[in-house]
Amino acid sequence: MTTRAPEAVTSRDRWLALGLLLALLLLAYAVLVHPWWTVPMLEAGERVEALQERELRLRMQLQQAPAVSQRLEQVRATQAERPGFLPEANPELATASLIQRLETVVGQASPGNRSCAITNRSPLDPSSREQFTRVVVQVRLRCGTPELASVLHSLESGAPRLFVDNLNILAQRMYFSPGREAPTGNGGLDVSFDLYGYLPTRTEAADAP
Repeated sequence: MTTRAPEAVTSRDRWLALGLLLALLLLAYAVLVHPWWTVPMLEAGERVEALQERELRLRMQLQQAPAVSQRLEQVRATQAERPGFLPEANPELATASLIQRLETVVGQASPGNRSCAITNRSPLDPSSREQFTRVVVQVRLRCGTPELASVLHSLESGAPRLFVDNLNILAQRMYFSPGREAPTGNGGLDVSFDLYGYLPTRTEAADAP
């Protein structure tokens, strides 16, 4: 009886066995190592990075806290120096104050009303539909462009706080200066708007110093 010799292992068989071994290792990693070790470590790393970023933001905020506090005090001081409400006791006095303020601002922008003049100012009934009483004056001006810019800026940047609404501007070819029958130039503006401010409630007025 003859004995059959074992077949020689070929190079192809070795590569196939190596491939199967690698596949088993990858499968073992995917099933055992990745979900139980790699994923938790990655999540822990992300949490550590997020905590570090949060700590950095908190440190920056703490460093900026004195400057923010100082700026807040400056804003409060500025607001205290610029009262927001009209100081008059009733709408009639507040309306008269609005008109006087308008006349003063226009006179400062154009001394002698050479380049800007009030052509109409009509008080409206005070509105109590809002939380505070609104006092409104309808205004119409004839102004040059620089004078108009100065008037609007002075009205809205002064104290107490005044507001401009429903602003309409029409350009005129000829500009008629008040008190003169003949045109004195060209390029004037016919301007209309509502000028208004607010009266405080009775409680706030009583609490004011």
